[in-house]
Amino acid sequence: MNCHKKGLRKLLDQIVAGELGRLVITHQDQLLRFGAELVFAVCQAKGVEVIIINQDHDRTFEEDLASDLLEIVTVFSARLYGSGSHKNRKMIEGVRQVVQEAQCS
Repeated sequence: MNCHKKGLRKLLDQIVAGELGRLVITHQDQLLRFGAELVFAVCQAKGVEVIIINQDHDRTFEEDLASDLLEIVTVFSARLYGSGSHKNRKMIEGVRQVVQEAQCS
């Protein structure tokens, strides 16, 4: 979890200070790749309503696992090779294709 993500500290400060009544996000992973549940728990403790506009359908265990694996590979490959690297994009696309093929099976 990257605690230095732009805007995350400001958001948490606003939640803790009681300045927010509702947090609206388009996708859960737009907030944080990992640790979003922690932010949601802070929101619940402070009485902040969380609305996720585009919620995923009920996913199977395998779909969740494949998605988590893809997120881990994405994070570490971005750190290793730089997020703008052609090599990185090619590797991520390959992993996505393998995950999609596994989900279709």
